[in-house]
Amino acid sequence: MALIVQKYGGTSVANPERIKNLASRVARYKALGHQVVVVVSAMSGETNRLIALAKEIMPDPDPRELDMMVSTGEQVTIGLTAMALMDLGVKARSYTGAQVRIVTDSAFTKARILKIDDERIRADLDAGNVVVVAGFQGVDEHGNITTLGRGGSDTTGVALAAALKADECQIYTDVDGVYTTDPRVVPEARRLKSITFEEMLELASQGSKVLQIRSVEFAGKYQVKLRVLSSFEEEGDGTLITFEEEDNMEQPIISGIAFNRDEAKVTVLGVPDRPGIAYQILGPIADANIDVDIIIQNTGADGTTDFTFTVHKNELNKALGLLRDKQKDIGAREIAGDEKIAKVSIVGVGMRSHVGVASLMFKTLAEEGINIQMISTSEIKIAVVIDEKYMELAVRVLHKAFGLDKA
Repeated sequence: MALIVQKYGGTSVANPERIKNLASRVARYKALGHQVVVVVSAMSGETNRLIALAKEIMPDPDPRELDMMVSTGEQVTIGLTAMALMDLGVKARSYTGAQVRIVTDSAFTKARILKIDDERIRADLDAGNVVVVAGFQGVDEHGNITTLGRGGSDTTGVALAAALKADECQIYTDVDGVYTTDPRVVPEARRLKSITFEEMLELASQGSKVLQIRSVEFAGKYQVKLRVLSSFEEEGDGTLITFEEEDNMEQPIISGIAFNRDEAKVTVLGVPDRPGIAYQILGPIADANIDVDIIIQNTGADGTTDFTFTVHKNELNKALGLLRDKQKDIGAREIAGDEKIAKVSIVGVGMRSHVGVASLMFKTLAEEGINIQMISTSEIKIAVVIDEKYMELAVRVLHKAFGLDKA
């Protein structure tokens, strides 16, 4: 008998028929003697509908009230899922994040989990219930409902698996595993049987939408066995996310290519080249809880420097406003933003033992006339910022150049 946490995304609970299919799958696991905790997202499109409703009332919705509102999407799904299980004769109980006591900080719309009270869930599991928990949500120490940001149900699933010391956390989605890249962009993309946590973390951070990055961080930190599976297929092993690299002579140099259209570029031109200038620019950005990704600083011959960094597109105007308010203090000649960029990244632990990976990437892009605006590297990743209109072309040619289309 195993304790399994299963997370189902919005497409898996899009309508009553799919919720019934989900219940049938859970019932089969229960019949085998397993204890099962089910984490569900809101029905497909529901969160977007609720956000759009909020914006009709208030163009820039108050974060606390927005969390109060959008968290209702998951509350509908947990009730329906518990009912579907009961209809099959399976004992089930549903809980919101607040009822479980998934305690978070107070960063509304992108809260972080601080602790989970697992007592109630364990009691229900011991009583023979399937426990159905609302993903994406929690409660802060003041009793306010919070949400964990886009893809937050993944994080809920992994965090519960960690708190309960589950044998496996299964993430059910509309794809049957992790692919070398998005098959909608590259039809030749292949499903990976396994991938290391390091690689999955990089892919998630670089824009792969299969798993939310915080869920992978959680899984790595607490050594949670993670498997990505399709909720539309009865059979299949999906992709196992492993803690150790396979001792394999044929380890590919690159495991996958990620891309991200959701970033924007901020450039601060002509600031004095003096100690502390980076803090003067990025300090207010950090204080506003805006995440920064790639950072580049170029020093000119005239004693000034240009400072460029990327943020999420949704936070570009906020970042520009903050910096323009402090433009005189910073001493910047100009502050500019650019939304028409994309980030393309190649990821693989095989890079450690192979030279020439960067040069092949740059050569391949150059041959297609694609200009690189920014570069960021780590031990197992190279990311470039390019013009948004070349993104899909870049992904296709790099996928072929690194032989990812071959088994």
